[in-house]
Amino acid sequence: MTDQKPPRVILIADDDPDDRLLMKDAFKERCPLSTLWFAQDGVHLMRILKGESASAGGNMVACSYLDLIILDLNMPRKDGREALWEIKSSSALRIIPTIVMTTSANDDDIRYCYNTGANSYIIKPSSYSELLDVVSSLTSYWTNTVSLPRRA
Repeated sequence: MTDQKPPRVILIADDDPDDRLLMKDAFKERCPLSTLWFAQDGVHLMRILKGESASAGGNMVACSYLDLIILDLNMPRKDGREALWEIKSSSALRIIPTIVMTTSANDDDIRYCYNTGANSYIIKPSSYSELLDVVSSLTSYWTNTVSLPRRA
């Protein structure tokens, strides 16, 4: 008998609607049991995490149900650097694994994110097939390999 893990709940913060659609398609293909929620910028992300805003599906998101945050750095209103700092400065939020996925290959950005508490830093793939590989790796690692705290 195999031990099946529960579906993962993933919050993706990215201001580009095309990138959000590609992520949605890639997760649907490679990790169909995951539930995805989306934020279009850092302000929206923080409102969702604080329970002040509904997710894309109209339901309120409780941070205790999140298994993973995927965060773009370059977003309007509040960029990913500010959002990452706010997440990792909060005792209620810092436990949520936070993956930065961005176009920036800048060493200063990479260093800042790890110093601020990012769990991983991924440069956005340049093709859909590469994105599928990244999603497969992420879901395999965060679903089958690591142990996360039980949901409250």
